[in-house]
Amino acid sequence: MIVVDLRSAVPPFEQIRVQILDLVRSGDLPPQTRLPTVRKLASDLGLAPNTVARAFRELERQGVVETRGRHGTFVSTHGDAVQRRAQLAAAIFAEQMRTLRLSNEEAIVLALAALGADRAPENPLNSTDE
Repeated sequence: MIVVDLRSAVPPFEQIRVQILDLVRSGDLPPQTRLPTVRKLASDLGLAPNTVARAFRELERQGVVETRGRHGTFVSTHGDAVQRRAQLAAAIFAEQMRTLRLSNEEAIVLALAALGADRAPENPLNSTDE
């Protein structure tokens, strides 16, 4: 599942981290999935164990995986920490928009503008229809 390009400017540990994170986000690695051991994955990829261990440490720091001692490393039951924080921020934003009594369309226009989207949908507040 994981491929490391040794010619890439991206360090191998980062390639591993990003690929595992993508697999978790896509659902291909669901919660409670046991990951290969550091030594096994390092051997399969032809890398030093410390390289894989660093990727796993970074993922654990992010809350994506959890290490259970001798039992191994598993995809966290709490999911992706970044995704959880983004969902919380979106929920807070939605609640604030409801409190202000803005429509979904108005809220989306504001969100896209805040994100610096290249092309936001037509703003219903600036409609020139008569």
